[in-house]
Amino acid sequence: MLKILRTRKALQAWRKRELKRTLGFVPTMGALHEGHLSLMRRSKKENALTLVSIFVNPTQFGPKEDFRKYPRREREDLKLLRSLKVDAVFLPKSIREIYPEGESGTRIVPPASLTEILEGQFRPGHFTGVATVVTKLLMLSRPTRSYFGKKDFQQLQVIEALANDLFLDVEIVPCETKRAPSGLALSSRNQYLDPEARTRAASLSAILK
Repeated sequence: MLKILRTRKALQAWRKRELKRTLGFVPTMGALHEGHLSLMRRSKKENALTLVSIFVNPTQFGPKEDFRKYPRREREDLKLLRSLKVDAVFLPKSIREIYPEGESGTRIVPPASLTEILEGQFRPGHFTGVATVVTKLLMLSRPTRSYFGKKDFQQLQVIEALANDLFLDVEIVPCETKRAPSGLALSSRNQYLDPEARTRAASLSAILK
């Protein structure tokens, strides 16, 4: 049965009971698709338990980005997690479960060499938000392994660096990108694309290949 954990204390109590078993952890922002599910399936193969988190992290969104309209589909996501027989989901009841200190709290700042290029050049502060929330989630769940898609290549480099630099006792497992038949990488934000934009976006991977 899927355990739904709404608070930090509930997550930590659940983890404490299961300390002798290997735990795979898949952090997400919800609006789950086959890319997310592939990470969960791999976790289930490699660990005794699989934990998923669903949390739309406000600190990785810029002031003009889509935090408020980012897709939130709790009912559909829970149905998918139950169908995969995931063991537990950390679904914080409020932002305060992750940021009890609010906007003035500690932040994890990755090396500039990883964050001031590519996507980071256009989204200042984004990777600080990513590094901070991932560190908090890893510290709360203490998994054996944590699974991330290669689709978010720069994010993956940041997370591998923080796990290494902060001596986090977790194996970061990179997983292959899942794509639609058109070649478009699966993403929760693909719902923003109208048919014409979806066709143009799919052409990018075809051109690169």
